[in-house]
Amino acid sequence: MRDASDSAKSNGTRSGPGFNRRDFLKGSGAAVAATAVATAVEESIAQDNKTATKNVVAAKPGPASLKINGKDHTVTVEPRVTLLDVLRNDLNLTGAKEVCTTTNCGACTVLIDGKPVYACAKLAVECVGKTITTIEGLNDGTNVDDIVKCFVKHDATQCGYCTPGFMVATRAFVDANPGASLETIRKGLGGNICRCGTYDGLAHAALECAAASKKGAK
Repeated sequence: MRDASDSAKSNGTRSGPGFNRRDFLKGSGAAVAATAVATAVEESIAQDNKTATKNVVAAKPGPASLKINGKDHTVTVEPRVTLLDVLRNDLNLTGAKEVCTTTNCGACTVLIDGKPVYACAKLAVECVGKTITTIEGLNDGTNVDDIVKCFVKHDATQCGYCTPGFMVATRAFVDANPGASLETIRKGLGGNICRCGTYDGLAHAALECAAASKKGAK
């Protein structure tokens, strides 16, 4: 006649201290699962590190190739240097102004791939491979952009600090919104501030250019 311990052995239960076959199998399954999870985590971390490495730039100065106003320039800069500093200090393109130092006024506006961007808020190394247009690019020495002509016509300048950024921003706005209304223009150029308060002249200069752009698109 079998005792309780024999019965326990036959059905895989444990009657005393130690481990039986069922416990062993459970433990082995948990270990395998834990190993699989750990391996998956390690592979994920390795992949993330591999991806992150592609975006890592050394802290020391290095070469950066920038295409500005149709010309290629190579400068040696630290990764922390802004596009505005490179334009003004390295390339002597001083049209973009450093006024507010808080990325609010728009006096340093340039075009990057056709879109208006504050140059003070963009690192130079971020602009490699992109097309940059500054206020200097609105005059090739022979032809002056209609934006400039309209600003002069409507007396949209006073001290001149905000003017370059406003002109560049207006060029981008008109390109994207031919035939825009005065109300739309005032909203669309809200990222630029004029301390002299020449907003009426600025808006009407943009209005004339937008109207001319619409006619030219027909």
